[in-house]
Amino acid sequence: MSTASPFITDTGAVKAAEGILTQKPRIESIDIMRGLVMVIMALDHARDFYHADAALFDPTDLSKTTPFLFFTRFITHFCAPTFVLLAGTSVRIRQQRRSKREMSSFLLTRGLWLILLEITLIRFGLFFQWYYDVTLFQVIWAIGICMVLLSAIIQLPFKIILALGIVITGGHNVLDAINLKPGDPFAVLWMFTHQAGLMPLATGHAALVPYPFLPWLGIMLLGYCLGEWYTSKFNSSQRRRLLRRTGLFALLLFLVLRSFNLYGDPAPWSEQKDLLYTLLSFINVTKYPVSLLYTLLTLGPVLILLAWLESVKKPLLVPFLVVGRVPLFYYIPHFYLLHAGALALYVIRTGSGFSSVDFHFSAGLGGIPPGSGYPLIAAYIAWLAVVIILYPLCKKYNAYKSTHKDWWLSYL
Repeated sequence: MSTASPFITDTGAVKAAEGILTQKPRIESIDIMRGLVMVIMALDHARDFYHADAALFDPTDLSKTTPFLFFTRFITHFCAPTFVLLAGTSVRIRQQRRSKREMSSFLLTRGLWLILLEITLIRFGLFFQWYYDVTLFQVIWAIGICMVLLSAIIQLPFKIILALGIVITGGHNVLDAINLKPGDPFAVLWMFTHQAGLMPLATGHAALVPYPFLPWLGIMLLGYCLGEWYTSKFNSSQRRRLLRRTGLFALLLFLVLRSFNLYGDPAPWSEQKDLLYTLLSFINVTKYPVSLLYTLLTLGPVLILLAWLESVKKPLLVPFLVVGRVPLFYYIPHFYLLHAGALALYVIRTGSGFSSVDFHFSAGLGGIPPGSGYPLIAAYIAWLAVVIILYPLCKKYNAYKSTHKDWWLSYL
């Protein structure tokens, strides 16, 4: 792409693969990147439901994990920060066609909608029960609350938004030392803001918050500012150069900070039993809450890959493009398919019957007791099966969404 506009309507490969004429302008590199991380993300959720050790220990625990299991988990680390970053980027791109007032209204309603989905349909897909012993606040909640906040923040000057993004992303690890306990006056608020964990809310009810919003807000603000490079002010060659340089800078900063255990992650690396495990310790950065070093290590390569995707068009990437155009449509059903398959296999294997399954959170994830799964390869098989099942559905929905302008399409 050599013109100043980053928008691409269709390539021949997309038309041939989808059999449609897309009328809405899209940025293919962003759609492909989003679709790629959505597909990879499902692997981690397949591991949660199918791997026998999923609920027994953390796959990044170097005292118990294997390199294969570690990298199965590690590759999915790229998903959440990429999705949050590109959510912010998409806001800035949309803003070229809407007023700030219109954009604020959309972000507010879209954000509240995502939070509602997180605690209803997505939660049910995970647990298969409605009695809310535990409510899980994952990445969709984080994106939702960040959009609500962004609905007000976009009224600020661009330079202030950029400064906020840098300060929050780079400085929030200073707050790691603040560790409030249940019963402290601001414990619940702080858990949703920065301190990941499980917090009792009432008798028999608790909130599990692995995604406190503050670090993710910083990433979304930086993504919003990244969207400036996708406006008509920048041509493709300028944008690719900026993406590559910024990505390389992020990786260099990661190497410097991590090498000397200076700052940016509450879990320092250390020498292990051999070189491979020492390397695993070096890249074993903290996700809950997402640390600065986690952000640098994951988003650095993503920015470089975005630059490459803009200059290379390959028909093999079309499936990722399709999924990337309908991410929420893909995201919600994939939980239901993975969970239903794992639960059906458990019931068949044990002969227990669905009526005897305990769906309380303390009994296991969605009725599947800890340790009752399969070798890791089963998670890969389930992952591929679900992606294959969902792709034609995503393709059909994208065909409809690409040629219609109904208001509700922006919310699904």
